[in-house]
Amino acid sequence: MTFGPSRSPAIVLVVEDEMVLRMRAVGMVEDAGYTPLEARDTDEALAILSSRSDIALVCADIQLPGSMDGMGLARTVRKRWPAIDIILMSEQLNPPSIDLPPRSRFYGKPLQAWQIIAGIRTMIGHA
Repeated sequence: MTFGPSRSPAIVLVVEDEMVLRMRAVGMVEDAGYTPLEARDTDEALAILSSRSDIALVCADIQLPGSMDGMGLARTVRKRWPAIDIILMSEQLNPPSIDLPPRSRFYGKPLQAWQIIAGIRTMIGHA
C-alpha cells in the first residue's frame, strides 16, 4: 500500500539474528503494509541507520550479537535518531524487568502477528 501517488510505505528495520524469526518478522511488516529492511546484528543495523534517513521504526530482538545488545541499540537509536520508533522483542525477558527507552514497546516471543501489526500501525500510522 502507498500513501498516495508520491509517498511509499514507511520503512521498518527488522534486527534479528535468527533467520527464521527474522523472516517471520519481515513477513509481519509486509502484512502490515510497510517496507522491511533486515539486519542480522546491531552493527549491521547501525550501518543501515547511518546510511538512510527514511527509517520510521526499528523492530529488534533484545538478545543480539554485535558491539551492543538490542537494549543498547534501542538507547542509541533514541539518542541519535529520536524520530524513529522502537519495538523490542524477547523470549527471555518481560516488561517489568527491562527499562524501555521513551516511545518504545515490548513484545514477548513467540510473536503474535496481530500484536506486531497493531503495534506498528499504532506507532507509525496505517499503511
